[in-house]
Amino acid sequence: MSPDTLELVTESLWPLVRGAITGTIPLALVSFALGLVIALVIALMRLSRRRWLSAPARAYVSVVRGTPLLVQLFVIFFGLPSVGVVIDPWPSAVVAFSVNVGGYAAEVIRAAILSVPKGQWEAAHMVGMSHGVALRRIILPQAARVSVPPLSNTFISLVKDTSLASVILVTELFREAQQIAAFSREFMVLYVEAAAIYWVICLVLSAAQGRLEQRLDRYVAR
Repeated sequence: MSPDTLELVTESLWPLVRGAITGTIPLALVSFALGLVIALVIALMRLSRRRWLSAPARAYVSVVRGTPLLVQLFVIFFGLPSVGVVIDPWPSAVVAFSVNVGGYAAEVIRAAILSVPKGQWEAAHMVGMSHGVALRRIILPQAARVSVPPLSNTFISLVKDTSLASVILVTELFREAQQIAAFSREFMVLYVEAAAIYWVICLVLSAAQGRLEQRLDRYVAR
């Protein structure tokens, strides 16, 4: 690596890290939190015996999982203005990512709820709990432990997917790399540096996921 290239890497490190701290990570956190709310609602609708609830939920999951995230982002940011709905770049990215997470995480949560033995429902009903109370106090806490690994993987994937927000000019890690690369013309160096930062973030998240799984595992009956 030449001295000029090393200097460029050093000088660009803080702008890229800043983009991750102020753009990538908040975007991922907000989108994931909203996506989990959507996912829980959709999962419960999918489990409902009422067709007018389960059918729309199945359609939602099918559409979200059957179309590319980039297309969903474009529909929200570029498509909605054609029908009079204009959303700024950052909220557009949040909406697109939240809707996408909701579709994938809904199936994770649904499978986790179904994995709880039916005897847990029966025991809850025997002590006088209503369906809603049993779901909130007995079923969902157990399902949460089962769903942590796949939901953690979904969040890690979301952190990487936030790079797509750069196409609608949201300032985050990859957008910062694009801007510096366009000015310096050192595309390979800047993009590899950005990739390295994404990798470090994912390593940290993976380590946190492992520790969380270990803590939750203590409460699983053997």
